[in-house]
Amino acid sequence: MSVEVIEARDEDVEAIVAMVHELAEFEKAAEECHLTAEQLRAALFGPAPAVFCHVARTGGETVGMALWFRTFSTWEGVHGIYLEDLYVRPGARGTGAGKALIANLARICVESGYPRLEWSVLDWNPARGFYEALGARHKSDWLPYRLSGDALAATARAATS
Repeated sequence: MSVEVIEARDEDVEAIVAMVHELAEFEKAAEECHLTAEQLRAALFGPAPAVFCHVARTGGETVGMALWFRTFSTWEGVHGIYLEDLYVRPGARGTGAGKALIANLARICVESGYPRLEWSVLDWNPARGFYEALGARHKSDWLPYRLSGDALAATARAATS
């Protein structure tokens, strides 16, 4: 069955939100996922969208999604793409949907003059083999950091005092 990749439309929002929650469950963090259809609709289609999404369809059914945003490299002076979430429903894995979604983002990068497409993956995720087969390489010299929750609030308070 062929895979079609298209820009997400308003009618795709519910399926995308469901897939984000499915991904959170797969990543053993379902309790941390709070995305609603209203939030995603505003982020994708509001007056100043800062996030973008493509969906993969087979036989008219939405089976996967790639949610992404633009980054900017001060060293290179150009944008890139950061893939926030890539998800293909279990029944559609192995159909080429994931590869089609990433290939679509790679095409956007090349056509836009963006030199890189980046994402993060949990160290235990079996999708790492899929990514490496595409030619993606794990970056071991940069470690991701995150400021959130109480630490974020405390840091913010320090800025106002």
